[in-house]
Amino acid sequence: MDLRLDRLHQVVQAAMGWTNSHLHEFRAGRSTWGTSGMGGPIGDNFHSEKGATLQDLLDAGGGKAFHYIYDFGDDWDHEVRVERITEAEPGATYPRLLKAERRCPPEDVGGPWGYAHFLKAMADPAHEEHEELLEWHGGPFDPQDAKPERIAQDFAKLAKRWAATPRTPKATPKTVH
Repeated sequence: MDLRLDRLHQVVQAAMGWTNSHLHEFRAGRSTWGTSGMGGPIGDNFHSEKGATLQDLLDAGGGKAFHYIYDFGDDWDHEVRVERITEAEPGATYPRLLKAERRCPPEDVGGPWGYAHFLKAMADPAHEEHEELLEWHGGPFDPQDAKPERIAQDFAKLAKRWAATPRTPKATPKTVH
């Protein structure tokens, strides 16, 4: 529950396979958390995500759900529900993937409506935009393949980056007489 919101954002980006190319925010209750670079004032209802935690988010919402909004042009609005909280397993690295179903939409596909159009065009080789979208995406797209190996690799990179590195004591300067 002490996961910082800036790190939670990175976990969501890794899970989705997105590139962190757009602004985002978290919403719970009447409060919003985001980055100060969003141009909005930090105030009563808008808070910096820096230093805020998942627990802060859940407390503000009065429950176990919140919204994660990403790419205000495409308007990806995800309702996130915390199903269960357990103790960390000794020796396990976090974040870690427990299960993945279906593939997430590509970055900049045009929001839910653009994604529906993308899926239709990619599934039909006769569709007038099939070849163009195939090239844009960089190859075929299987919406049923969640790409769990990629997600697990991206999570492992985050875990490694966030791992506590042992501090080596600074050498005490020797006095020469």
